[in-house]
Amino acid sequence: MSALFTPFKLKDVTLRNRVAIPPMCQYSAEDGMANDWHQVHYAGLARGGAGLVIVEATAVSPEGRITPACLGIWNDEQAEKLAQIARDIKAAGAVPGIQIAHAGRKASANKPWEGDDHLPDSDPRSWQTLAPSAIAFGANLPKVPKAMSQQEIHQVTADFAAAAKRARDAGFEWLELHFAHGYLAQSFFSTHSNQRDDEYGGSLAGRSRFLLETLEAVRGVWPENLPLTARFGVIEYDGRDEETLAESIQLTRQMRQGGLDLLSVSVGFSTPEANIPWGPAFLAPVARKVREEADLPVASAWGIDSALNADRCVANHDLDLVMIGRAFLADPHYTLRLAQQLKVERPTWVLPAPYAHWLERYRLSE
Repeated sequence: MSALFTPFKLKDVTLRNRVAIPPMCQYSAEDGMANDWHQVHYAGLARGGAGLVIVEATAVSPEGRITPACLGIWNDEQAEKLAQIARDIKAAGAVPGIQIAHAGRKASANKPWEGDDHLPDSDPRSWQTLAPSAIAFGANLPKVPKAMSQQEIHQVTADFAAAAKRARDAGFEWLELHFAHGYLAQSFFSTHSNQRDDEYGGSLAGRSRFLLETLEAVRGVWPENLPLTARFGVIEYDGRDEETLAESIQLTRQMRQGGLDLLSVSVGFSTPEANIPWGPAFLAPVARKVREEADLPVASAWGIDSALNADRCVANHDLDLVMIGRAFLADPHYTLRLAQQLKVERPTWVLPAPYAHWLERYRLSE
């Protein structure tokens, strides 16, 4: 049996394999509401055989959306729509997860295929963005955000807790906090975006405060027996990587002590000047360092583009879970493809019988 196809248990949740589908924004919602597109999309992904399917970045407040077309979970009506998606994922044999998020200074943007830039202030769909400091990201996102007051900081933390409670009641069994990619939580941690002189800035302790307080608030409402995870950019590739990674590992240890169960290791994306070394599984060695030094299970995505690569990451204890996204958009049954390439016997156990019968009889080309 390949390492990739061994079960993974975290708290009271057991994944049928180590293949996980990470959050991938669909930019197809209206007023934060899931619709038929999301229903079909997530049910199809779950039927494809992954152990875990995480619903895309879902905003904890209207101003927390990346675009006007992003999902939300700031009210009960939105949560009811998401509950059906959670049921569909679970019925297909995968664990239903959801990522809750606030986009911070990268919010109020166009869809990627409509410019991937900030909406102009004259656009009635635009809104005031928020960040720890009034510093624009730059490049195609030039809007200067409002520096948050402490009251606004506390409100966002409360919004995360309320969203987590709705996710719990909607039937999700895996929660991921979006602390990465230059969005609000990452921008508190990063010196590129945080120049505050109060207790939410300056030192590592100050820059970590929002993340730790938000984790604590969510931990208070999320069931203890279900995985509470985060996606966090532990490195920026901005020329000060050793310092950033050391600080990230220190924060990760604190998050583990605060109740975090797994970290999805990513890049910070806090500056458009980063020089990211894109390549096959380029974050695997970084994730392994986090895993070993923070004593916490880890996952990662980015460049895990082959069956052997994915299996090696798990077998070598670089990753506990392998996050694979775009390959599943190209082939919703990509888990079967992985199993065939790794010579896993009778791999179609991951598929529903109406698919498994025909795909077992007429095997996909390898």
